[in-house]
Amino acid sequence: MSVKEEHAANPAGPPATSAGAEASLPPRSGHAEAAEGSPACADKSPGHQAVAGACCGARDLSPKLRGVLTGSCLLLGIAGYLASSLYGREDFANALFAGAYLTGGWAPTLEVCRAFARRKLDVNFLMILAAIGAIFIGHMGEGTVLLFLFSLSGTLERYTLERTARSIEALVELHPDTVTVVRNGEEIVVPMDSVVAGEMVRIKPAERLGVDGVIESGRSTIDESTITGESIPVEKGPGEDVFAGTLNYKGTLLVKATRTAGETMLAKIVRTVREARSGKTQAERFVERWEKPYVVGVLVASASAGLFAYLYGKPLDEAFYRSMTLLVGASPCALVIATPAAVLAGLTRAARLGVLFKAGRYLEAFHDAKVIALDKTGTLTQGKPEVVEVFVAGGGEDGQAAQLRLLAAAASVEKHSEHALAHAVLTEAKKRGAKLAPVEDFHAHVGEGVHGNVGGTWVGVGRESLFRSHEHVFPESVADVGRRMREGGVTALLVYVEGGPAGVIGIADKLRPEAPAALARLRRMGITHIALLTGDHERVGQAVGDQAGVDEVKSRLRPDDKVAALRHLKEGNGPVVFVGDGVNDAPALAAADVGVAMGGGGTDAALETADVVLMRDDLRGLVHALWLGRRTRAAVRRALFIAFSVIAVLVVTSAMGILPLWLAVLCHEGSTVLAIFSGLVLLVERAPVIAGD
Repeated sequence: MSVKEEHAANPAGPPATSAGAEASLPPRSGHAEAAEGSPACADKSPGHQAVAGACCGARDLSPKLRGVLTGSCLLLGIAGYLASSLYGREDFANALFAGAYLTGGWAPTLEVCRAFARRKLDVNFLMILAAIGAIFIGHMGEGTVLLFLFSLSGTLERYTLERTARSIEALVELHPDTVTVVRNGEEIVVPMDSVVAGEMVRIKPAERLGVDGVIESGRSTIDESTITGESIPVEKGPGEDVFAGTLNYKGTLLVKATRTAGETMLAKIVRTVREARSGKTQAERFVERWEKPYVVGVLVASASAGLFAYLYGKPLDEAFYRSMTLLVGASPCALVIATPAAVLAGLTRAARLGVLFKAGRYLEAFHDAKVIALDKTGTLTQGKPEVVEVFVAGGGEDGQAAQLRLLAAAASVEKHSEHALAHAVLTEAKKRGAKLAPVEDFHAHVGEGVHGNVGGTWVGVGRESLFRSHEHVFPESVADVGRRMREGGVTALLVYVEGGPAGVIGIADKLRPEAPAALARLRRMGITHIALLTGDHERVGQAVGDQAGVDEVKSRLRPDDKVAALRHLKEGNGPVVFVGDGVNDAPALAAADVGVAMGGGGTDAALETADVVLMRDDLRGLVHALWLGRRTRAAVRRALFIAFSVIAVLVVTSAMGILPLWLAVLCHEGSTVLAIFSGLVLLVERAPVIAGD
């Protein structure tokens, strides 16, 4: 079953929240907190409402308050120890220990209440039970140590997870509260939420953009690192896209808004990451599924250990002490937190690298992938046809001037054409400074080309059939140059100027410069097969595939053909990642085990369907995604190994009666902290460097 099929059968996590909603953090038990209005809190059974009313509506404690309570527990515990050991004041010491119990056990007790409100048992219950048991056998001091270390572990866990989440939530603050719009010729300041698509927005120097839009006038340098992850500011001018949350450096811009505040790229990033945090990976769902039976098993085992010790002649307090020690040693705190900590760190690091995962489960899926299939136009290539070659028959020593004259004649005619390649000719002519002339008697012939009279001279641009139908003889030697270009995957426009030289303009969608190095790095990281799936002609597809270094090229594919091709690739090679950007790629993005969209030039359909978005519009993001999938899985396994190893040692030694309660607590909480930091290493680990970085 694929990741998507499994998710459809077992949907996990609440629906995405709005961009302005508060972030939710996974609690110590690994479950989402019960909220007012949830099924748990809505239960009307007798006795349930008292717990639900006290706990469901209560907000979780902040890391700062948890820190204060933990520190108070430590100070009261030390004071109680001194009062007992130095002054022999057991009554005063017990009062201080009681205060330590109250401060150290406050947060875990709230967690237990919330779990009870959901009719669940979690590791907090085991810790509270062990602390209460310590009171009955006269070991309040060790119970205080237990609660302090447990509270300290919970505080560190909350702090690290909240800090990780805050790096994403800080994006919300990048949206300015107000923007300056131009209405009826006047500039007025309005709330950002009131701006509608089509309105003109004035962006001043050193000001953050509040809208996604297109520059109508002005030029400036813009820091887009918040959206693309690219640290180098980019030059922007008329006709270019800009995004909300980015920083305008020096120029004044007039921007036409293309989206409302709630639909900007920044708002979508925030919503997507929040949804990803609420989703569960396969490992998380496994832990949650077995947590309650495990807790019950620990309770039974602890009670059995104490009972056997008592039946075999141990005093009641010693037997009970051994039971409490086993209860602490076998508690699965580190097991529960290992996966969420690593996944959350992986998602955050991915966002910093310009890779947006819509759910943590896709990190897992990337780890398992062995095959990557890519679309051509806009994915492997830049998606913008450009003139790559201009040939003029008999150009001689004055080749540049001859090319300029040919381009000027072709562009003068193409100026009136609506064909997609006409823009490439016009752009090249403008770049070279060619002067266009008026055109008369313009005609366009579908499938053949265009022609018109430029200064009284007949000029045609297109295929050989255009010239034959108008009784013009196109030189065979020049036509051979056009055929050579086509064999190399370049679109050849034949140009004929009556009474002048003939020529060929070669147009191609250039390969992304980073593509060969990125695909080569993917191979070294374990990808066994890379395929190019395109609807283009075989010659063009093969030429691009050869340049990029793919293993297989499938051409002339319709959207449903791409889906069939993905199924075939999956049958022979395992999980498949598909990378695309267009509306026609949406079915394939949905059918793949992991669908990846190019964020910069991708269509809305592709971005909505994809599971992962490369915000930098750079194929090196695929390398980072695969690296993070592998490193996240390694972090989870590392943390689980630590957790299982410590639990095994603690269970054996506590069952043998050679492990004191305070040492069990220290080792148990230490393993929990190690499990957390095992995942958080992803935030600072060095990312792979690809040629061109």
